[in-house]
Amino acid sequence: MARDRRDKYYWKAKDEGYRSRASYKLFQINGKHNIIKEGDTVVDLGAAPGGWLEVAKEISGGRVVGVDLKRIAPIEGVETVMGDITADRTIEKILGLVGQGGADVVICDAAPNLSGNWSLDHARSIDLTRSALGCAKKILKPNGHFVVKVFQGDMFNQFLEEVRDNFAFTRSYSPQASRSQSAEIYIVGKKFLTSPVRRGSEFEVEIKELGSSGDGAVLIDNFVVFVKGVELGDRVRIKVQDVKPNFAFAEVIKRLE
Repeated sequence: MARDRRDKYYWKAKDEGYRSRASYKLFQINGKHNIIKEGDTVVDLGAAPGGWLEVAKEISGGRVVGVDLKRIAPIEGVETVMGDITADRTIEKILGLVGQGGADVVICDAAPNLSGNWSLDHARSIDLTRSALGCAKKILKPNGHFVVKVFQGDMFNQFLEEVRDNFAFTRSYSPQASRSQSAEIYIVGKKFLTSPVRRGSEFEVEIKELGSSGDGAVLIDNFVVFVKGVELGDRVRIKVQDVKPNFAFAEVIKRLE
């Protein structure tokens, strides 16, 4: 309580009628990265007490769904689901509310119960964020966006790479509203990838076409992959370096006879 009384965002939330000081984190994340747009369907995972739900509804004006193991006090225009985000039944309930097409945006400001043991708390945070990412992959539309809170530590970079494998644009970001002593940071993933290839995937291909820039162009499950440094007729083993929503880039790792 003493910490709260010295916190300008605590009093700002009180004055402006938001449920949580965390509301300003989402405003700041959205101001920087334009995650939620007017009319978007938004799902908030681990949403209690509802601070991010209020902001998501205010920004999008569209359908907003909050999910938590705890009951969330009603918010006008917001629908809620009580359930475990790792359970198929919860996924079905979410899709029942947002439609089978999925959500435009999935956000998660949830944190694990803290023990005071930093290594344990970091591991719990990573486990929770992986659950959020797994849920997002099941309910996001193609090209949808994702924001999740994670505690920094030894496993942070590995999780960042997992997000990067599923989104065309990935960044980490610390909003000003995060407390200075906090180790929390937010990972932003934009343009959810549903392509048949991922960074690091390897394929053996024959170059039958060249793109307008002179790079080789091959189709993998009807998805275009551009390959540098090849000529028509080359048979090569390639490794995907970068994936965009509509195409990917790869490099040659072996030339085949």
